[in-house]
Amino acid sequence: MRYPKLFWHGFVVHFKELSASPFQIMTAAIWPLVFATLAYLMFRAGSGAPSLLYASLGAAVMGIWSTTATSAGGAIQRQRWLGLLELLVVAPAPFVFVLAPITVAIAGIGVYSIASTLLWGRLLFGIDVHIASPGLFALAVPATVLAVGMLGLVLASALILYRAASAFSQGLEFPVWLITGLLVPLSVLPGWVTPIAWALAPTWGMRAMRHAALGGSVLPALAMCAVLTVAYGLAAVLLLRYFEQAARRRATLSLT
Repeated sequence: MRYPKLFWHGFVVHFKELSASPFQIMTAAIWPLVFATLAYLMFRAGSGAPSLLYASLGAAVMGIWSTTATSAGGAIQRQRWLGLLELLVVAPAPFVFVLAPITVAIAGIGVYSIASTLLWGRLLFGIDVHIASPGLFALAVPATVLAVGMLGLVLASALILYRAASAFSQGLEFPVWLITGLLVPLSVLPGWVTPIAWALAPTWGMRAMRHAALGGSVLPALAMCAVLTVAYGLAAVLLLRYFEQAARRRATLSLT
């Protein structure tokens, strides 16, 4: 039980630290409001458009992914800047259990976007925030955060050798918004996009939250979140092992 305990305490510490960052709070709570507003206006103008709550939840998951894309890929780089990377790599605990709480905490900051977009929609657009299945919705939110955070762990693991990791991961922010159907339905995208969307956690996290709020089958989406969480974890273990050994051989763990 020491590894789950290590993960939990690491998550709490990093979540508190990130919550004190004005940049993280702006990314998670304020930036999604811009896209939520655009979505509300477009959905109101369109005929046969989904409900505004549908758009609000899409913008909320956009916030979760945005915080992950802007920070998780560069999580290892940040440890380099702080001079902690070598210490973390040689710590007694496996490196994946040291890094995973950081990326999941980064995704966890995205819960502020859920609160801010729902409140924004209620106050400005009069959206009736009625959750069809509150219990399943309460389960869908952490499932989404965990799955997206583990996707961020894969990004961080794959980019351990590259000092421009943060810039590269930020470049994935908008493509993933589009591919996973957060605001644009997958049905209007080319067919080859669908298999890619199925392999990305925001797709299933969004479905779980929307179905829990608007009505629909939530359990399949939750099951896919769980499957992807495990798959991302296994991929991260393999990637970290390979890239850590390569970084040791090339002496690229530190900035010097």
